[in-house]
Amino acid sequence: MDTTDYYRTLGLRSGASLEAVKASYRKLARQYHPDVNQNNPQAKERFIALTEAYKFLLDVAKPDSQMAWATASYTHFPKGTTSHYPTGKNKVYHPENRIQFNPELSETEQKLKDNCYKQLQQLLRYQRFPRAIALVEGLAHRIPQDQEIRQWQAITYQRWARQLIKERQTDKARNYLKKALRTDPHNRTLWAEVERDFQSLESVYS
Repeated sequence: MDTTDYYRTLGLRSGASLEAVKASYRKLARQYHPDVNQNNPQAKERFIALTEAYKFLLDVAKPDSQMAWATASYTHFPKGTTSHYPTGKNKVYHPENRIQFNPELSETEQKLKDNCYKQLQQLLRYQRFPRAIALVEGLAHRIPQDQEIRQWQAITYQRWARQLIKERQTDKARNYLKKALRTDPHNRTLWAEVERDFQSLESVYS
């Protein structure tokens, strides 16, 4: 399942807010809870699916996982398995930090990627966006063949644009939103987030 499927399980559109996720889960969990449907195995399965979707989306929303939804919009990898990106390149799940191990990278490049991911999380957490952009752009220049790094680059642009909207720097925000989409144009969840940001931009003008 990808992120869109988890939203759909909760009856939501992709990119719905965390508040909407919580509200929908509470409503549906009461409806399909096994205690209420003791003789209905389908309701039990539905409840399990709802809980799985809720936990996944909740985890994605945590500050430590600010990059996770960008990667998850392609495929949610269970630990120890392999899958394929849209480019067809085989990736292996990295259980320690949810980074995809790219067999095309050297050991040095993989270590650099791991270290930069951790630094990027911290920079985004503390809203040090210019430094975060400098870090991820340097990493993308150093390892241009890694799709996941481009995902990180796009989400960093989008997070910076969202902050610029709050500061009413609308022209600059618009440029960074467009830059995010150009960097990772096939990320459906990114498109949903950027669409919400463009709506926020419109409200600034109204």
